Amino acid sequence: MRDILTALVTVLVGLGGLAAVLAGLYWATRLLPRALRERAQVVIFLFPALFLVAIGLLIPAARTIYTSLLDDTGTSFIGLDHYTSIFRQNDTRMVVLNSFFWVIAGTGLTTMAGLAIARYADGIKGEKLVKSLIFLPGAVSLAGAGIIWRFVYAGPPFKVGLLNQVTKAIPGLPTSLGGEGDNLWLVNRNLGPLDPPTSLPGFNTFLLVVIFIWASTGFATVVFSAAIKGVPESLIEAAKVDGATDRQAFYKVTLPYIRATIVTVATTTTISALKVFDIVASTTGGNFGTSTVANEFYRVYFVQDRNGFGSALAVLLFFLVVPVVVINRRAQRRAEELMAS
Repeated sequence: MRDILTALVTVLVGLGGLAAVLAGLYWATRLLPRALRERAQVVIFLFPALFLVAIGLLIPAARTIYTSLLDDTGTSFIGLDHYTSIFRQNDTRMVVLNSFFWVIAGTGLTTMAGLAIARYADGIKGEKLVKSLIFLPGAVSLAGAGIIWRFVYAGPPFKVGLLNQVTKAIPGLPTSLGGEGDNLWLVNRNLGPLDPPTSLPGFNTFLLVVIFIWASTGFATVVFSAAIKGVPESLIEAAKVDGATDRQAFYKVTLPYIRATIVTVATTTTISALKVFDIVASTTGGNFGTSTVANEFYRVYFVQDRNGFGSALAVLLFFLVVPVVVINRRAQRRAEELMAS
């Protein structure tokens, strides 16, 4: 209890000291000429935020990049060897391909599902209830979603797998498609005639992406629904006066109008897919060819204690996310220009 009180007092004293320093500097700026006063005040109030960004983001990022250029013991400089190893080794190359598959399948299907539900659920009876049920999985953490779906995909020796019970109940379904009700869905990479090579993501990876879609579609639906409701009725009515059907009005008027929202949802989902760790860790642990860059980083850095190679994976993940953020910002800027005009 004493330690807690000491820590609390230390934090309060530190914050009080910081506030006193800022107040003193602000008072000092009032003595400056008017031309310099505003700039000085801006610098004073930006300094704490910039300091925290530097301590919590810039310095750790620079340290991670530097560590990725060293060997796993951190004693020898080896340059870009870890980065070339990522794409040279079959296992890690497979990890990168899995992450790209998560982005393509997860982002594409989540965006399309959210857009379709937002369009057809608007205006129906019980709209609020339907959207609440669709959004409900989004309130579950991704780790919790993975645990829930482990019961769905469970196979022998467990007898509680929902998917196995469903496939077992279908008459005439081949064993390779789960007809006997004993398929190991998270272990097998193939499904019936679908047998991808070991260099490509397997069907079990797609089953993990399904969990991501289930947990993310609610967010996309809510955002798209709000965007669709924000389309001016005058635009829709003008299109219908010109002879457009509801379908044509949606594709020719509504979709272009909410393009910035679509890009925002797609980029947000892409970043989540690139960083996915919880679902993989709580279902397969990255085994059976299902590991992603984020999951592999955790395994290499924290479990195997390979600091150099693990840092290279973290830097790779960072550089994969940066272009997505840039695209998102450009879309937002276009939307702002459109609204201003």
